Amino acid sequence: MRKRDNYYFDTFVELVDYSCKAADLLNEIVSNYDATNIKAKMEEMHSIEHSADVARHKMMGRLLKEFITPIDREDIMAMADAIDTVTDSIEDVLMRLYMYNIIEVTEHAQKLAEIIAKCCYLLKQAFEELPNFRKSKKLHDLIVEINRLEESGDALYTEAIRDLYLSSKSYKEIVAWDNTYHYMEKCCDTCEDVSDVIENIIMKNT
Repeated sequence: MRKRDNYYFDTFVELVDYSCKAADLLNEIVSNYDATNIKAKMEEMHSIEHSADVARHKMMGRLLKEFITPIDREDIMAMADAIDTVTDSIEDVLMRLYMYNIIEVTEHAQKLAEIIAKCCYLLKQAFEELPNFRKSKKLHDLIVEINRLEESGDALYTEAIRDLYLSSKSYKEIVAWDNTYHYMEKCCDTCEDVSDVIENIIMKNT
């Protein structure tokens, strides 16, 4: 493959790297939670999300001008949109922590944040492999592992919601965590959605 053909693959790696940065920030926040610092952390998170948007818009601008692309134009757009949704979903979690004025985080939330970060880093590895998708043996294993982690996230989400309704006596706390857990589980789903787009591209081009 000629070097210029790698532009889109390289940009996918760049875009998912922003997802990794967002996931790392979320993980750091819930691991060392300080409710008084959440607004400042939201600004840091938004800066990551904005940088990702700039990179995506730049790629879309180039896509509009090019006639020949290494994979179908609509697949490039679907991939960029799917990665963008991952980063947005991670920012949405932090917004819930702020909006619901959550003072202390749960162990379930910490574990979900770890799974989200692991999923993002597996996606980054997958995108580093993607230019060689016709020959790569590693890519399939990465997709399987992302799917496995998403299932772990689903199971953890189920237990988190059950524990919330069993142990919490505050209606406000139930509403806050029910919604926050939902957004954390959604992050895992969006990572799996990206891996589905990768699989579709492999199927179409091999």
